[in-house]
Amino acid sequence: MVAVKTEMPRVVITGVGVVSPVGIGKEAFWRSLLDGRSGISFLKAFPNERLPCRLAAEIADFNPLEFLRRKKLLKVMSRDIQLGVSAASLAMSDARLAQGDFDPERLGVVYGAGRIPSKPQELASAAAFCTQGDSFNFDLFGEECMRQISPLWLLPQLPNMPACHVAIEHDARGPNNTITCREASPLLALAEAVHTIQRGVADCMIVGACGSDVHPVDIARLSLVEELSHRDDPEKACRPFDIDRNGGILGEGAAAFVIEEYGFARRRGADIYSEVLAVAGGCDGFGDQTVAGGTGLVRSIASVLSKSGVLPQEIGHINGHGRSTKRDDLVEARAYHRALGSAAETIPVMGLKSYFGTFDAGTGAVELAASVLGLRQGMVPFTRNYETPDPLCGLNVIHAEPLTLKNRTSLKVNRTEMGQSAAAILRAI
Repeated sequence: MVAVKTEMPRVVITGVGVVSPVGIGKEAFWRSLLDGRSGISFLKAFPNERLPCRLAAEIADFNPLEFLRRKKLLKVMSRDIQLGVSAASLAMSDARLAQGDFDPERLGVVYGAGRIPSKPQELASAAAFCTQGDSFNFDLFGEECMRQISPLWLLPQLPNMPACHVAIEHDARGPNNTITCREASPLLALAEAVHTIQRGVADCMIVGACGSDVHPVDIARLSLVEELSHRDDPEKACRPFDIDRNGGILGEGAAAFVIEEYGFARRRGADIYSEVLAVAGGCDGFGDQTVAGGTGLVRSIASVLSKSGVLPQEIGHINGHGRSTKRDDLVEARAYHRALGSAAETIPVMGLKSYFGTFDAGTGAVELAASVLGLRQGMVPFTRNYETPDPLCGLNVIHAEPLTLKNRTSLKVNRTEMGQSAAAILRAI
């Protein structure tokens, strides 16, 4: 017998929700990007004089109670979770997917999340209880000490909690999972959500990612292990692919998307942004951590091109990772040249961290929102602070003004410092 090859169900994006330093909600977010408005400034949430980096991309005027129906759960939500749940509520509203429009058992959630730290003040009483003079007495660290810590202390720190709270908020009883691969998380979450729909166990999924690194402990800690910019001018600090780049900026944010099986979306009259043609992941592996590396990203891009049937010259723009460090941008650029050949020199590339920095898992989701909205509008934002091209990168970086798209097909990529990579191809319908 000859096996009959069946077409995989098509998956489309029908809702977008964004909570970012340059705007809350898709309209404010998009307007800021087109206007070239930076979300990076001197820290305002807490004193910064003694921090190694005084710059960050903070979200101003954010009130999670505006987006939560189950407001009592706010007490067990960290900043990361608040951002993620709020973005999901915006996406569900944008998709016009309300109770009664779907079977709760066929609505699932996949979220990207990272390390959610506890705040020092949450453990201050316990630390004080065990402190005698200038030393810490470990003999006191036990049952009595634990009574100084809230019983719910751990809940706001668990990376699976954004997906849990999103499911509770929207009565999503279908498959539920969390991806913790730092910046690669949102695209890998999108891949799982797409596969969940294609294997027939869900009609629609809420997929997204969240993160917040705007905290003095995070800034101090990450300054020891990551290359952060120390420029005096906040708006000039983050400059992906520019020859004068000297590090990234930490921030916070979240974005979420409602994705649906194409037939389900059409039957309910949904407004479709774009189709997810393919998503794939990869990793560099041992011995590939130099600027000549990027094998994981190369394989991710090659995989989505193969799955989608899209040729390199058919890509309208690349929504790049653009971390704004000497090493990471060079690894990324060389991966494009390896994966796309000569087309890598001409395909327009944008680096949106120049607007809002990086915030672990949430970064790629907020970046992806720009491409989803851009495919609808027929244009994409420019990269801020791209003034002097780095000849070692050899990329056609979008700069100075937004780009009108000639081809509404987008390649989105993200990569971690350790080589975990992901790529996705989207096309406007």
